[in-house]
Amino acid sequence: MQEDVSPFFIGPHRFDAHDDTDRPLLDRRYALVPEPGEQVLGQHLLGVSGDLLGPTESTRRWTLPTPATVTVTDRRLTYVCSGSELALVPGRDSPADARHRRPARLSRLVSGQVRWQWPSRLELRADDPAGTVELLVVCDALRTIRQPALALAGPAGLIGDLAARVRRAVAAFRLLHPELVDLSPPERDALASRVGPAWSPGPGPVTLPGSLPVEFLSRDDYYRPESDEPPTWPREVTRRNRPGSAC
Repeated sequence: MQEDVSPFFIGPHRFDAHDDTDRPLLDRRYALVPEPGEQVLGQHLLGVSGDLLGPTESTRRWTLPTPATVTVTDRRLTYVCSGSELALVPGRDSPADARHRRPARLSRLVSGQVRWQWPSRLELRADDPAGTVELLVVCDALRTIRQPALALAGPAGLIGDLAARVRRAVAAFRLLHPELVDLSPPERDALASRVGPAWSPGPGPVTLPGSLPVEFLSRDDYYRPESDEPPTWPREVTRRNRPGSAC
């Protein structure tokens, strides 16, 4: 089990980037290949986006153009999006400045994952007139107050069930793997209460004690000079709202 892989949900990466060893392993049909001993808990076709959350507003950094296959296991959440006309997906930025970055390339397959060490809370966002609800899987990040979040969109009932499944999976994983996360007695008690299906949250976000902060793939996620032109893809969307209870 890899406990320190990079959080690729911050920016989708190319599945065919051969130097990327931390991507989800897929078979020839683009289905997730579970790790030894890993248990698949559910699979859904959902909209997938990446947000950056700030103290007063959130920014949508990217959106996959077609629904992705989202798989929930007892160790992680993965997504796979395939199609003949996927939008441009940027390559991993180097530590150097912009002139050394790899050019964006067309990709027919995009994948990513969130391991259960990372999420710090779950939130529900229900502001779509069409009735679509989003589950935000939010993580804390090093050296910044902004938080990366994976947004999963679908029907209200499905997203509600998914939120409960993710909440139970994260809590159970952290209780079963104390070598990966450092839990205080109150945090262990809080996680134990979140494992049970009968747990009833109050309004607002559902916290997940014991999370590990992540690092962004690029320094531009921390700071972007004002002279830089905004990216043509994905188009950023600023949202101001108050999320509801996640599960």
